[in-house]
Amino acid sequence: MKTLSAFFILILFTLSTTFGQILTRGTVQGQVKSVTGKPLEFTTLMLLKAKDSTLTKGAISDMDGKFSFENVEAGKYLVAAQQVGYRKTYSVPFVIDEANPAHELSAIAMSEESKNLTEVNVIAKKPFIEQQVDRTVMNVENSIVSSGNTALEVLEKAPGVTIDRQNDQIQLKGKSGVIVYIDGKQTYLSQQEVANFLKNTPSDNIATIEIITNPGSKYDAAGTSGIINIKMKKNKNFGTNGTAIIGTGYGWTNNLNGVRDDLPKFNTSLNLNHRDGKVNLFGNYSYVNRQSAQSNELNRIIKYNGQTTYFDQRSFRPNQFAGHSYKAGMDYFINDKNTIGVVVNGFSNDWRSAGQNNTLISDENRLLTSKAITQTAMRNFLSNITGNVNYKFDYGKGREWTVDADYVHYGGQNTNNLGTQYYTPENVMSRPAQDVRNSMPSTINIMAFKTDYVLPLKKGSKLEAGLKSSYVNADNNTIYDTLQQENRQWLPDASRSNQFLYNENINAAYLNYAGQVGKLKVQAGLRAEHTHSVGRSVTLNQTVDRSYLNLFPTLFLSRQLDTNNVLNVSYSRRISRPDYQNLNPFVFYLDPYTYQQGNPFLRPQYTNSVELTHVYKNAFTTTLNYSRTTDFINGETPRQIPEQNITYVTPENLGVQDNISLNLSFPVTVTKWWRMQNNISTYYQHYQTIYSGSPYEVKLVAGNLYTSQNFTFSKTLSGEVSGWYNTASQYGFYRAQPQGGFSIGVQQKVLDGKGNLKLNVNDPFWLNYFSGRAVVQDIDLRVQSRWESRQIRLTFTYRFGNQNVKGERQRSSATSAEQRRAGGQN
Repeated sequence: MKTLSAFFILILFTLSTTFGQILTRGTVQGQVKSVTGKPLEFTTLMLLKAKDSTLTKGAISDMDGKFSFENVEAGKYLVAAQQVGYRKTYSVPFVIDEANPAHELSAIAMSEESKNLTEVNVIAKKPFIEQQVDRTVMNVENSIVSSGNTALEVLEKAPGVTIDRQNDQIQLKGKSGVIVYIDGKQTYLSQQEVANFLKNTPSDNIATIEIITNPGSKYDAAGTSGIINIKMKKNKNFGTNGTAIIGTGYGWTNNLNGVRDDLPKFNTSLNLNHRDGKVNLFGNYSYVNRQSAQSNELNRIIKYNGQTTYFDQRSFRPNQFAGHSYKAGMDYFINDKNTIGVVVNGFSNDWRSAGQNNTLISDENRLLTSKAITQTAMRNFLSNITGNVNYKFDYGKGREWTVDADYVHYGGQNTNNLGTQYYTPENVMSRPAQDVRNSMPSTINIMAFKTDYVLPLKKGSKLEAGLKSSYVNADNNTIYDTLQQENRQWLPDASRSNQFLYNENINAAYLNYAGQVGKLKVQAGLRAEHTHSVGRSVTLNQTVDRSYLNLFPTLFLSRQLDTNNVLNVSYSRRISRPDYQNLNPFVFYLDPYTYQQGNPFLRPQYTNSVELTHVYKNAFTTTLNYSRTTDFINGETPRQIPEQNITYVTPENLGVQDNISLNLSFPVTVTKWWRMQNNISTYYQHYQTIYSGSPYEVKLVAGNLYTSQNFTFSKTLSGEVSGWYNTASQYGFYRAQPQGGFSIGVQQKVLDGKGNLKLNVNDPFWLNYFSGRAVVQDIDLRVQSRWESRQIRLTFTYRFGNQNVKGERQRSSATSAEQRRAGGQN
C-alpha cells in the first residue's frame, strides 16, 4: 500500500510540475522555402544544439512555410529542415541568451534531393514513449528498464494497453481484436499465441513498438482495435557492422507448498549487416532459454437441483522454454530504379511444462467431500519458415511500384498428458485414477501476393492503389487416448478426438488519395475484401462454408491551426476474423472439471471508429476516440454443465460493444538531468448481449496511468524509473481488479561507448498479478493468477564495425494480414 501511495504521489507531483513550472526561455522563428522562393508547408524542423547536434525541439512549418520554437533554453543552436524530395538543410548557428531572447532566422532555402548527398548524423535520445500525430511509439531500444525483459512485459507498460495474463488476451483502450505486426508483417497467430510469442521475444531485439489505433486503407482491414507494430533492431550505411547481445536474468515465485521456486533466464543474439556497392546482406540469430512459472487459484460455486457445490482449485505450472530464431536476406540494387530482395526467416521453439492442479470439493456447508489431484505434462513444439521475394521499381519523384510474394509454413506438435487421482477427505483413494493423453499435430501453409503503386499528383498530393490475394490451408488434428486401468493399455478415445481442416482465400483491392484542400490535409481511402472460407470437422462431419464481400472506408483530416496547434480527425471501418484455432471445435482439458472448446460458428466482428486528436507544440497530445463493434468476439465465454460439475470456456459472438476513450500524453522537463514522460488513458465501455436467453449488460469506466523518469547522472551513467497502473476493468464476463507495478534500471556505457551494461529490477514488490470474478446467471467463479513478474536482469550490448551501415529496406510483405490467426507459438 505504501508503494502504491508513493506511486500516486509521484503522479500528482508530475501533474503539478507540468502545470506549475514557469521557465524564462527564448523563442526562435523563421521560414522555410524552396530555392525558387516557394514557401514549403509542413516541413519538419529540428532545433539542434550546435555543440553535438542533439535534438532539442521539433516543429512543423505552416501553409506559408513559417515555424517557431518557444521556451528555448539559453545556448547555441542551429535548425535542420527536412522534407521528402528535398535535401536536408541547416541554418547558420545562433545564440539564445538574456541579451538575445528572440531570434529571427534568415529564410532556409531547400534544394531538391541530390543523389550524392552526404548525410549528417543527428544524435538524439528519444523518450521511452513518444506520442506522434497518428500513433504512439515506444522507443524500446534505449530504455534501461526494458532491457532483458520480454516483449509482452514491455508492451504491458504501453499507454492504453492492458494484458489479461489469465486468458493471454491483449486489449487496446478497452477493446480486444488487436493485430500484431513484426516489421510490418503480421504474425498469423491467435490472441493467446500472440501473447505466448511476445512472452518469449527478448526486448533487446526490439527497436520500437508502434501503436496505431486508426490504420489507413493501405493496411489490411483486420483488427478492430488497431495495430501494434513491433520493429526489430536494424543496422544503419556502407561497410560492415553488427551488434552482439548477451543477457541473464533471475525470477522467483512460490509453488503450491509455499516454497520459493527459482527461475533463471538467459538470452543472446547477433545482428550483422554488410553493404558493398549494389548488394546489401543482413541477418540475425537469437537464442532464448528461460524458466518461468504461473500459479492459479480458481474458486467456483455450482448450483444444481437445489444443491450447492464449492470447487476450490489451485494449480502451479513451472515452464521451460528454449527457442531459436533467425533471419537472412539480401537487397540487390540493380540500378537507380530497380531493386530486388529476398528474405528468409523463421524460428524453432520448444516449450515444456509439468504442473499440478489440486481440487477441493465441498458441500453447501463448506464441508470437504472429496479431493482430486491432476498431474499435467505438456510439450508444445512449433517451427516456422517464411520466405519473401520482393521487387521495387522507382520511377523517380515519388512514383514507385512494388511487388511481394510470400510463402509461410508452420509445423506444430503438441502433447498433453493428464493423470487424475480421486480421494476422500481422509486421503483414501475413492475411485480408479483417470489418465488421458492427447497429441495435436498441426500444419499451416500460407501463400500471398500483393502489389502496390504510388502516383504523385500536383501540389504534393498522391494516389495509392494496390491488390492482394492470400491463400491459407490449415490442418489441426486432435488425438485423444484413455488409459484402461485394468490392463494399463492406451485406447483411442473417439468421443474427444477431432480433425479440423480450414481453407481461406481473401482477395483485396484498395485506392487511397492524399492531398490538400486549402489549409486542410486530406487522406481518403476505400478497401474492398472478399473472403471465402471453409471449415470442416472431419470427425464430426460438420462443414461451415462462408463467402462475403466487405467495403472498408477510411478518412483522415488534418489542420495546422497555427505554429503550436494541430488538429486531426479520422474515421475507419475494420474487421476481425476468428482465429483459426478458435474455429476448431476441439476440446482441450485442463482437468476433468475444466476445459476449453472451439466454436466453428464464430462470425467476424466489425468496428466503426472515429478519432479526434489535438497536438500542442509537438509534445502535448490529446486523443478522443469513439468506436462501435458489432458481433464482437469474446474469446473466454464461461459455460457450465452443472449436473457434471463441469465449467468450460468457449469463444462466442456477444452483440454490440461501445467504447469511448480519452488519452493525454505529455512530457515534463524537471531539470537538465531529470525528464519525465507521462500518459493518462481513460475509457468508458458499454456492451450488451443475450446470454443463455437473458439480457446481459456491462457499463464500466476504467483507466491506465504510465510515467517514466529518466535521469542523466553523467555522460556515461544514466538511470530510469517507470511505473504503470490499471484501474478495475472488464474482460468479457470477467471483472478484473486493479493492476500495477514499477521498474528501476541503470545503464553504464563502456568500451568508449561501443558497449552498454544495463541492470534492471522489475516489479520488486510483486504487485503485478491478475485477479477477477465472473458472476452471470449460473456462473459464479473467481480467478487469481500470479507469475514471476518480480525479476532482476543484467544485459550487455556490444556494437562493432562501421556503425553507419544502412540496414535492410523497410517494407511490409504480402503476408501482412494472415499470420496472426495461424498456428501457435510458446
